[in-house]
Amino acid sequence: MLNPVRSFVVEKLAVEIHENRQALGKAAGTRAAEKMRELLKERDSINVVFAAAPSQNEFLETLMSEPGIDWERVRAFHLDEYLSLPSDAPQRFAVYLDERVFSKVKFKEIHYLRGDTDSPEGEAQRYADLLTKYPIDIAFLGIGENGHLAFIDPPVADFEDPCLVKIVELDEVCRQQQVNDGAFSSIDLVPKTALSMTIPAIMAAKNIYCMVPGPTKAKAVKETLYGPISTHCPATILRRHDAAVLFIDRDAAGLIEDK
Repeated sequence: MLNPVRSFVVEKLAVEIHENRQALGKAAGTRAAEKMRELLKERDSINVVFAAAPSQNEFLETLMSEPGIDWERVRAFHLDEYLSLPSDAPQRFAVYLDERVFSKVKFKEIHYLRGDTDSPEGEAQRYADLLTKYPIDIAFLGIGENGHLAFIDPPVADFEDPCLVKIVELDEVCRQQQVNDGAFSSIDLVPKTALSMTIPAIMAAKNIYCMVPGPTKAKAVKETLYGPISTHCPATILRRHDAAVLFIDRDAAGLIEDK
């Protein structure tokens, strides 16, 4: 079932509520595939950035099974990556994307954020230069329990950030979410720093598809849609994007159903 149980717009942000996370993933994956096929009819290649989180599982499963996408003309990026984890650590976002996306089809290019680098500052600049060279056509996102986009938590969020990629310190809510998601057994094991695309880099994407299932995201969804647009909840900035869609399920919509 691809049709939402409810759809509406908050400022510029289109919102779809789906029955459950499976329906959300199916609808979002189908819509994203349609957009990719449309763009690939217009140009030789496109640039796509992927989020890595359990919230993306059903969406990515659908997207990767969609027919008619010429992946060999798709240039891939990802939003963020832990610093200090070894290159083969299963928690690394590159590993998640390798398993669910990058190993499934042949891409034109895959550009990894290298979290195991000896020079985080140099890596941030290298990736920023790539994003400048290859402007993002589509960004696939989630929203954190604290309202973050990528690893841009409220304490480090800057809607006018001069950087496209930067080193960030992860706040406690964000780090605890990684435990809640099952990636780490305790918060002490979660890295305290990461590399992340910034809010301006994300907002520069021509199209945004944001997938947010589950009851743990209900508070962040309510704040995203109805709180003031501010860095207190970085995801509120999505309401200013010209072509963004937020896909949520009934669980994530639990605090807004009556609005």
